Amino acid sequence: MPTYGERRRVPGLRREEVAGLAGVSASYYIRLEQGQASHASQEVVTALARALQLDADEHAHLSELAAPRRRRPAPKPPAERVSPDTAQLIASLAHVPAVLLGRRGDVLAWNPLGHAFFAGHLDFDGPQRPADRPNMTRLLFLDAHTRALYPQWTLKARAVVANLRLTAGKHPDDKELSALVGELATRSPEFAKMWADHRVRACDSTTHHMHHPVAGELVVNQQTLRIPHAPDLTLTLVTAGPGSAAQAALTLLAQAVAHGPGER
Repeated sequence: MPTYGERRRVPGLRREEVAGLAGVSASYYIRLEQGQASHASQEVVTALARALQLDADEHAHLSELAAPRRRRPAPKPPAERVSPDTAQLIASLAHVPAVLLGRRGDVLAWNPLGHAFFAGHLDFDGPQRPADRPNMTRLLFLDAHTRALYPQWTLKARAVVANLRLTAGKHPDDKELSALVGELATRSPEFAKMWADHRVRACDSTTHHMHHPVAGELVVNQQTLRIPHAPDLTLTLVTAGPGSAAQAALTLLAQAVAHGPGER
């Protein structure tokens, strides 16, 4: 980004420089930054996003933060449920690990292979009891089994935190989400540091190197799909390249699940 070429005690742009790049006055930008100017127009938000070279996810997050807030507290969101058609879809994916997540990362449902792949050490029926639902973000930071699945754990953790911050921008009144962030910030210094970094990124399709206690070393693709009638819910699917060692490992894991004592 262009600067005025002066020596700086800290990196980054000055407020006046951001305002100049966005085409707004410095005094107005400072009021925006300090929360003293409400109802910023979409044109101003877009100008700031362009000046700061934000990507699509960051631009969407900025728009959420700049949107007018309700004067009254938002009503408590309804309990997250799995519709019969979504449950049928998950059950039909016998050869693909599948996990349905709520907007806070709570596991609402999984098929047997999804359970065995991500959290075989937990109770399969846990998601059916709202009080016992595993939370994938909590597991990633606080559960040794889940952490060991990802040899490149830091990359995975940063992506999950960036997605959680994006969700928090969309749902600023979600008390349960705020409680989850507070819990993890208290119990995990790594989460606290990543959360303070303020990065945002939507989870979509990512390749992961994984170390599974049964399937062994494998490279898979995790795809996150939105549920059309419930956009806050996401379905995570795990796939591997045709003919790859990872695909063979997933097939063996599926056979072990189908013929094991936990067959369902």
